[in-house]
Amino acid sequence: MGRQVRVAYQTCNLAARNFSDRHKKSDLTLEPIPGFILDSVSAKSLRSGELARLTGVSADTLRHYERLGILPTSPRTNGGYRTYAPSAVDRVRLAQQALRLGFSLAELSEIFRTRDAGGVPCHRVPSLTEEKLRSLEQQIQELVQTRAYMRQLVRGWRKTLRHTAPGSQAMLLQSLSSRRELLAKTSASNLKGRSKR
Repeated sequence: MGRQVRVAYQTCNLAARNFSDRHKKSDLTLEPIPGFILDSVSAKSLRSGELARLTGVSADTLRHYERLGILPTSPRTNGGYRTYAPSAVDRVRLAQQALRLGFSLAELSEIFRTRDAGGVPCHRVPSLTEEKLRSLEQQIQELVQTRAYMRQLVRGWRKTLRHTAPGSQAMLLQSLSSRRELLAKTSASNLKGRSKR
């Protein structure tokens, strides 16, 4: 297993060297798409307030990311202020995107700590993503079932209202208790899906 990790690490390093050989320093930018400047980030270090502004997260979130290892430990100024390398902008944006895809902070912490220690988490990432995809597909199925149930419910309620005298109570919500089994099954599966997020 140790040999496989070393070979994968050497492969990643070789790919990085080949990339740098093919591209002059002047070709490289901090822009995701050259020519489209999203934010101007200078080569100097950033204070937490600047990093927070550039990434749209709070300074508390940055401190939390640092505690978890999602961000490397930041050096401090003489006055005790945290300073971050400009590369921290990309790291925070990457973490935010991964969180939107369903990754947990614990999973991101594991991945980034492994990577920062020189490890290769590359094989772990697809497996985690497959888990997220399976969970998402399950949630979609449950939502489709809930939609079908609610459509049936609305049709039934509209029919009830057509046969209810004006000014009389139709007791629509109370009719849910007679459909307890279906409602309980639908609600339980939806709550189960949400609790996994």
